[in-house]
Amino acid sequence: MNVNLRSKGFWAALALLCVAPVSGVRAQAGAAAAPVKIAVMNVRNAIVATAEGKQAQGLLQSQFAPKQNELQSMQKQIEELQTKLTQGQRTLSTDEQAKMQRDGEMLQRRLQRGTDDLNEELQAAQGEIVDTIGRKMLEVLDRYSRENGFTVVLDTSAQGSPVVYGSSQSDITQEIVRLYDQAHPVKGAAPAASTPSATPKPATPAPAPAPAPAKKPTP
Repeated sequence: MNVNLRSKGFWAALALLCVAPVSGVRAQAGAAAAPVKIAVMNVRNAIVATAEGKQAQGLLQSQFAPKQNELQSMQKQIEELQTKLTQGQRTLSTDEQAKMQRDGEMLQRRLQRGTDDLNEELQAAQGEIVDTIGRKMLEVLDRYSRENGFTVVLDTSAQGSPVVYGSSQSDITQEIVRLYDQAHPVKGAAPAASTPSATPKPATPAPAPAPAPAKKPTP
């Protein structure tokens, strides 16, 4: 299940945080040409890279695994019925073939409904994760940006992002993840190491593995 990061509330708040400083800079442009300090951040990666994000994805794996297994079993039953029908075209009676056909169609409908329900529940659960972690991450990002003099922070993971290139020195993703883990520790997780310097880390964390949405059944 890939993390669905389309929570409207969180992304609206992020847009305000990232765009508002730009408006302020334009308003003051005529008075003084103040230097603009810009950073880039992959918000999607940051959310799933936090200890809280990894824990939440693990819980999703456990929560939805039984339903996924049930759907996979149903798909297997459909495939077995199709195989029997194909192989038994000359040996099965017309009534037997008709019954197997009806059974397959019934399983197909159940599989379709189950898949739709699972994906809907999964998207809702993922949206809650994004809202919960994302709103707290905005507070960490806001404080970090003010303390380090960043005027604008651009999200490289946003759809239609204007960022074409960002140097590793300007990427603050890993630093925000570290600060988030310090501010919001997870029980049982190792504490995030503190560093004396606020210099952004050059590397960007890779997304944590997440459960994949259930595939649509093949007709």
